[in-house]
Formats: sequence, structure tokens, C-alpha cells
Amino acid sequence: MVHNVVIIGSGPAGYTAAIYNSRAGLEPLLFEGMQPGGQLTITNDVENYPGFPEGVEGPGLMVKFRQQAERFGTGFVEFKNIKSIDTSKRPFVLEDEMGGSYEAHTVIIATGARAKALGLEKEKELMGFGVSACATCDGAFFKDKEVIVVGAGDTAMEEATFLTRFCTKVTIVHRRDVFRASKIMIERARANPKIEWLLWEKVVDIYHDEKKAVTGVQLENTQDGSLRDFACEGMFVAIGHQPNTEFLGPEFKRDEVGYLQLQGGTRTSVEGVFAAGDVHDPVYRQAITAAGMGCAAALEAQHYLTERGLA
Repeated sequence: MVHNVVIIGSGPAGYTAAIYNSRAGLEPLLFEGMQPGGQLTITNDVENYPGFPEGVEGPGLMVKFRQQAERFGTGFVEFKNIKSIDTSKRPFVLEDEMGGSYEAHTVIIATGARAKALGLEKEKELMGFGVSACATCDGAFFKDKEVIVVGAGDTAMEEATFLTRFCTKVTIVHRRDVFRASKIMIERARANPKIEWLLWEKVVDIYHDEKKAVTGVQLENTQDGSLRDFACEGMFVAIGHQPNTEFLGPEFKRDEVGYLQLQGGTRTSVEGVFAAGDVHDPVYRQAITAAGMGCAAALEAQHYLTERGLA
């Protein structure tokens, strides 16, 4: 069986593409991967997605996305990842990790990007309970609180500066005294009276109460190895993101980090393959922008199929 559209990824971009393609009668097949729903499934409260004036839980929002796609005829492959796409053939041949093979006239890549983690034991457990990788998403939950930002690049400076809109104090923690951030971003952060700095320190543990609310961190001095506790009510990890593009071949143009480079609209460098969401977007990384690009990718896939008389 040759599918009209295969969608790889199940976050806001993938599910939105599925909704549009299934409503067009294309019966898309969507691979949900090992984390159905994507990063929003580890976001407890979402208050900036339109249509939910009281806010909505991330996992619940993704369930609604999936139900809507399913209603219109999307097929789902659960807990399987695509490990390769053979783009030398038409239709494309996709292979999953279990050896399954699928054919498709078009492919939409919506595999997203994962936030780089510090690797602490409690980091994943407390994600969404005081630990975050997105100030834009979660900053408002830390109003009048003191938080730390771990990182040394432009992202860390941007996150720290943004958080001062809500927090009484933001402390940037960095293991050295040399930063990767651009000069202007560092100067902007240093000029902000709400931002303080802890250099030559790294976070080695996170403290929390019985409700999993963060109460502080343990810091290790990277010069002498000494340990000390530091009180805070939240930790933002800002050491970058890694797009999930490792499974793609060299025919897919990417930047130095791995983000897909688009050739206009949502078109990748491979004709008939489109991309949507964080897999190509290192700037915005929001559910609403991902959903919008999922819509665009679906419409472009429809036009591709129609122009070639494939559907």
C-alpha cells in the first residue's frame, strides 16, 4: 500500500498536519514515536495556547489534537520511530526500527527538537514542577519568585532577561567565566538589575518539597570542588536544543546544529518531503507556531499530490 502522506512526529506540528490532511481525504499515516504528543506531554500548564482562557494541561491538549486527527481518518503507528527514508525512489520507502517498511508519495517531518539536559537524576522528574527548558512557556508561573538559569549562550541570556519580567531575581549559573553569548546579549543581561551571576559553579543536585516544588539546588565549585546549597524556586536549563534529524540522510540540508533548512514554505531540500515545527525552527519553538507550520506543510503536501495527479 502506498500512502498519500506519512507524517513523522506527534507534537502540535504533526497532529495539525494530520488533521488537515485527513480532512482532505488523504488518510495520512502518522508515526507517534516513543513520546506521543511531544514535549507538551511534559508541560503541566499551558496558558498561551489560544482557545483556553483558563489554561490547559499539556498532555490533555495533545490528547485533543490526536482525537481530532483520528476523527477525520488519520492512521497511527504507536511507539515506533522511523529510522530511515529512502529518497532515491518514488514513492519514498520508509523503514522503522523494527524492520517494518512503508511507502509514501509525500512525507512530513515533524520530529521536533529536544532540550539539552544537564543529566541530573532529578532533572526529568521535576520537569514541569519547577524545572523548565522554556522561559517563554513557563515564565509567568514564577511571578515574584527567585530562579536560576543555567547556560552561557544567547539562549541563556535571552531566557534570563525575559524572566525578569516576572521574577524578583534571576541568577545565571555558569561553570566558567567565559560565555558563548554575543557581546550585546551579555551586556544587556549585565545591565539588568534583577540579574545576578554565579560563575565557576555547576548544578549537581536539585532540592524540592513533598509537592515537587523546587526549593533550591546544590552547587559545585568547578575550581576547587567545594559544595554549597543555593536557595531558589525554579531552574531553567538553557544549554541549547538538538533537532531530531539524526535519522535523515545527507540529501537533507541542515545547519551546523542539525535543524532542517527549508527551501521556501515548508519544503525541504528533497522534493516531496516537507517539514514543520521545531525540527526546523530554532527561534520560536512554540506550540502555536509549530501547529501553524503543520497546517502549512499539510497544504503544501496536498498541492504537491494534486499537481502530480497522485491524489
